[in-house]
This record gives sequence, C-alpha cells and structure tokens, in this order.
Amino acid sequence: VDLVGGDTTRGPLTVAVQLGGWVPHGTALRRKGARKDDYVYVSGTLGDAALAMRNRDGALDLSTAEAAAAARRLDYPEPRVELGARLRPFASAAIDISDGLVADLGHLLRNSKVGAKILLEQLPLADAYKSRVGEIGWEPALSTGDDYELCFTAAPEHEFEIKALADELEVNVARIGAVIDGDEIIFLDPKGQRYEPRAHGYNHFAEE
Repeated sequence: VDLVGGDTTRGPLTVAVQLGGWVPHGTALRRKGARKDDYVYVSGTLGDAALAMRNRDGALDLSTAEAAAAARRLDYPEPRVELGARLRPFASAAIDISDGLVADLGHLLRNSKVGAKILLEQLPLADAYKSRVGEIGWEPALSTGDDYELCFTAAPEHEFEIKALADELEVNVARIGAVIDGDEIIFLDPKGQRYEPRAHGYNHFAEE
C-alpha cells in the first residue's frame, strides 16, 4: 500500500524514517469508531514538552529539577505502545497526541463524525504545570504538541478495566470528558464557562 502524510515537511533537507507493523485482523485501533456517550481519555501528562521549550526560550523560569523533568519529556518521549496494544478490547477509537490535544482529538472526532465535551480541570498536568496554570494558561496543554501520549475513547462500562490496566502498567490515564452529538469540541473551564483555545495545534507551515 502507499502511505502518504504524517511527516509532511519543506526545506533543504528531509530525513524520513518509516516503520511498519501488524495487528490481529480486525483489532486495529483507528481514528474512527468513537460513539456518543463514550468517555474521552488521555495517558500521561500534557504540556510538559511545551514547558521545556518555553524554559529554553527564557519565557518560563523552571527550577533545575522541573527543567530536567520537562526536558526528558521533550527530548525522550515514551511511546505508549503497550498501553495501546492492551487497549484494543476496550477503546473504540484512538490517536497519539503529536500536534496538540485540540488538533489530534479533532482528527479522531471528525473521523468518527461526533463531537466532545472536555473539562479543562480534568486535564492531566505535571506539578510544575499545575503550579503555573494561572501564569501560562491552558494553551501549552491543549495545542503545543510533542506530548506523544494517547488520546482514546471507550464506552463507560469499560472504565474499571481501563483503570485496572493503567494501574498494572503504572501509566497515568485520565478521563477528561465525553463524546457528544455534533461536530465540535466544547471546552469548559473550572467555572463551567466555555473556553475557546487560541490555537488549534501545531502548524508545520505556519510563518515564524
């Protein structure tokens, strides 16, 4: 088959590496398949890579320990391969978060022809981020990207199995919202007010 996209770039030099794999017939997790009332989950924590980049740019002042932890998340991301494989019996749709939650959850929802309601206070954030939410806002966790965590949906009856799996693998998995009818993502802040993200994910060809 021809595989197109995923690393679309421009510039004087491009180095692309492609890996292929197999899954048992009919068990692949796809971007489509989410259904109304499914829960929306994400693994790990969001926005750590963004903190590292802001710290390196001088826009944020992290402690030595915080900077080191954020840098590890940016420079050495851990793909959630085992989690993804073990979610096959439970997840209805899944995607990895590379361009930011807003963009990648949007891909999943568009392919599934549904919308979602997301509660910002339920986003999984590292302690360094939590203590600075008032300073940096929600955008790093929503739209900066480079998190490489999994975003997936699953029917409510699988919540116990998903929690047990997360505990077994020692991976944080947070329920951040639910699938709804429609074609939009509704973000609600801790006061229950609608929040409109200022960006919709990383744009490879945006002007500097």
